[in-house]
Amino acid sequence: MVTNERIRNKELLEKVMIAEEAIKHIKDGMVIGTSGFSPSGYPKVVPLTLAEKIKKTGEKMKLTLYSGASLGPEVDGAWAEAGIIAKRLPYQTNSTLRNEINAGNVEYIDMHLSHSTQYLNYGVLPKVDVAIVEALAITEEGHIIPTTAIGNTPAFIKSADKVIVEINTSKPMKLEGMADIYTTENPPYRKPIPITHPGDRIGTPYIECGVGKIIAIVETDMKDKARPLAPTDEVSKMISDNILKFFRKEVKEGRLPKSLLPLQSGVGSVANAVLYGLCDSEFEGLTCYTEVVQDSMLELLRRGKADLVSTTSISASPEGFEKFLEEIDFFKDKIILRPQEISNNPEVARRLGIIAMNTALEVDIYGNVNSTHVTGSKMMNGIGGSGDFARNGYITIFTTASIAKNGDISSIVPMVSHVDHTEHDVMVIITEQGIADLRGLSPKERALAIINNCVHPDYRPMLLDYYNRSIENGAKHTPHILDEALSWHSRFQKTGTMKLNK
Repeated sequence: MVTNERIRNKELLEKVMIAEEAIKHIKDGMVIGTSGFSPSGYPKVVPLTLAEKIKKTGEKMKLTLYSGASLGPEVDGAWAEAGIIAKRLPYQTNSTLRNEINAGNVEYIDMHLSHSTQYLNYGVLPKVDVAIVEALAITEEGHIIPTTAIGNTPAFIKSADKVIVEINTSKPMKLEGMADIYTTENPPYRKPIPITHPGDRIGTPYIECGVGKIIAIVETDMKDKARPLAPTDEVSKMISDNILKFFRKEVKEGRLPKSLLPLQSGVGSVANAVLYGLCDSEFEGLTCYTEVVQDSMLELLRRGKADLVSTTSISASPEGFEKFLEEIDFFKDKIILRPQEISNNPEVARRLGIIAMNTALEVDIYGNVNSTHVTGSKMMNGIGGSGDFARNGYITIFTTASIAKNGDISSIVPMVSHVDHTEHDVMVIITEQGIADLRGLSPKERALAIINNCVHPDYRPMLLDYYNRSIENGAKHTPHILDEALSWHSRFQKTGTMKLNK
């Protein structure tokens, strides 16, 4: 039962209802904006109830769905199964939804996460009809106290005509105060964001909403469906070791301080393993300015290796999240939750000198990176925030295992089948094989650095052969053989491997 601690405005107590009543406000053709980011802090019972109703009744309903990033199965999965989603942005990770996107049944807009709020604020995207947001509590003024993720929630509430609030009693009130909500004005009225250190607090602990916008409040105790993380394998550990080797060289050369610079890390098991390597390293006094906190970043704080983390989402594994909740008193003054237009903001990333570490699906010999598409056409998840940080980081690192599919795929190819990050934005490539520091190198120098240091031995002779023949037969600045540039992908589709003469 919700209490006055959770709903602090008596007038709003009259708007408490069951999810079956709340979903009556959602109509066919609407634009829905939800809280949540990589799945944390997203609404659950209202979206799930809507999906169950549509599947049961067969009612026609198509919705455009905006979020901060990926959502849990109660939204992305259930709505995809029910055929509710007409259009989705800016990021997703759900397998059912992914299949619907790749089958052409859902229109998907893959976006830099820092751009999604701007597109809405500028009027490029249709405004939000109904925002569905998870909250710890609602203040006396009708403002929203968020749970474990901020994402785009402030922008969606501002845009929306109506707001449905899920009060999640499984999230402890001790989370209150972690949020730091600051939003920007549109040009020409935008001011500099006053962050000069990851620990700077510049906003409020609540998201402005107001009593009048809130049309329904639903109580739930459903927990986030956090993704489990794979245990650190040998390849991930070798990648982590190579990153530490790179950091040590940068410190020795005087390009990084001993406490490094604020760290940004993408999501997933490899990214998690990379940060675990720092837990056992000599580096101390670390800070993080990132978009997602996973288990390893919590461990950096726990061991005293990191002093502070600024993020937009706490998205640990199921076990890691339960442990986090048990230790909230320890973490409360060490973690700041911001809107993603601030956590991913290029201005702040450039000012702080972010070390950006993100994962690539594939890299080509000149340093172009594909983060999103399998064989150029099939969407995996999306670009997420990697471009926000990569283009603006002090150092931009992309990591990948050198091979995939038991060696039938080389993660380094003559030409990527889709480009998310161009060679101009990519500074360092690291695989378990080694490090390619591309800074200050010409295209041909970059190619040799990548081939000789990062490619798996099974594919190195093939790439050297391609590179040498491309120099002999074509232009000499960025040599390619156009008839062969994507032949590795074609060969994989036809034979199941990129290797020759299977």
